[in-house]
Amino acid sequence: MSSVIINGKPVNRWLQLAIGVACMAMIANLQYGWTLFVVPIDTKYHWGRESIQWAFTLFVLLETWLVPVEGYLVDKYGPRPVVLIGGILCGIGWVMNSQADTLGMLYAAAAVSGLGAGAVYGTCVGNALKWFPDRRGMAAGFTAAGFGAGSALTVVPIANMIKVSGYEAAFFNFGIGQGVAVMILSLFLLDARQASGFPAAPSGGPVQTRRDYKPMEVLSKPVFWVMYLMFVAMAAGGLMATAQLGPIAKDFKIADVPVSMAGITMAALPFALSLDRILNGATRPFFGWVSDKIGRELTMLIAFSLEGVGIMLLSEYGQDPVLFILLTSLVFFAWGEIYSLFPSTCADTFGKTFAAANAGLLYTAKGTAALMVPYANTLSKAYGGWHIVFVIAATLNIAAALTAWFILKPMRAKMIAKASAEADLAAHA
Repeated sequence: MSSVIINGKPVNRWLQLAIGVACMAMIANLQYGWTLFVVPIDTKYHWGRESIQWAFTLFVLLETWLVPVEGYLVDKYGPRPVVLIGGILCGIGWVMNSQADTLGMLYAAAAVSGLGAGAVYGTCVGNALKWFPDRRGMAAGFTAAGFGAGSALTVVPIANMIKVSGYEAAFFNFGIGQGVAVMILSLFLLDARQASGFPAAPSGGPVQTRRDYKPMEVLSKPVFWVMYLMFVAMAAGGLMATAQLGPIAKDFKIADVPVSMAGITMAALPFALSLDRILNGATRPFFGWVSDKIGRELTMLIAFSLEGVGIMLLSEYGQDPVLFILLTSLVFFAWGEIYSLFPSTCADTFGKTFAAANAGLLYTAKGTAALMVPYANTLSKAYGGWHIVFVIAATLNIAAALTAWFILKPMRAKMIAKASAEADLAAHA
């Protein structure tokens, strides 16, 4: 069913989903393009990679930890004003990056960018959960795919602009373009709260609660904190790979090695980045769709285990440029689905009415995980390579996979069954 009703008129909810995806694509470079700038910034100012990567950590912290507030604003005022302001902040943040000649200014730019990206991200994901209560995994997956794959087409242009015109020009030009695009798209967003006629969730799919939990209620539920710890474990490994892929390729001495695959010849690092972005985007709707069919926890068990295996293989064989490309692609494919599985699981567990704010609370786990990113460089120096970082990341992934099946699944089932029984008693009374 493609249309619902707002003020007596049919509205195509797939169009609303597409607008959200486009907004997400416009802010993707704020996170996934960052790795291209680390080495050029360090080459110019010699601040050190670890100090520079704190800007990335600050960006992720502001992007994630304020999403519950932004989600609350969306639940109260609708998506349009929040995304509009977010687009303005995203543009300003990258323009500030282009002018940053001190670490303090670089950190300030990261904070502004994080605020903007969080406003756009939290709004679009929360909106997708509301427009598609019958296909939450797939809808959240497509929306998150915009963020995961949105930078795929611009990785090479940004890399080329950095080489030809300097990283400052890349920050400035892409910052202005992306910010303006989000502002224009925001004007076409509608509020799902005003719509009616949504189809019911299909039988046999993931179990959904019949009760809507407010954010403060959610924080009191143990099942929320189990999901939170799983999210932290999964996000940590992926964020390390996202932020450190450039430095890792350089340390492996393969960043500029030309590789020919499928009729395409490109240096190993931009080749890996382009392919990674595509697969990191494709995995989100794919595993979201799978979870709509076989359940959230079983999908988590499969995907998280695959991620752990991929990270260990990358540690062992990543110094070969071809295997580096293939294995980083596997890692990103098995990692990106967390941004569809966790929001949809959250909405299934805690309801639709406060979906944006509740998903925002869970999304702060990404910010918590980002605190580990700068220490990846420290560990690699202390232990003479990246192997220890890969081992830690893989261990966290396997732990999350087992937790999903053996702990989260029975806890969620018990909680939803209790809520349903209480709803039945209230209806009977």
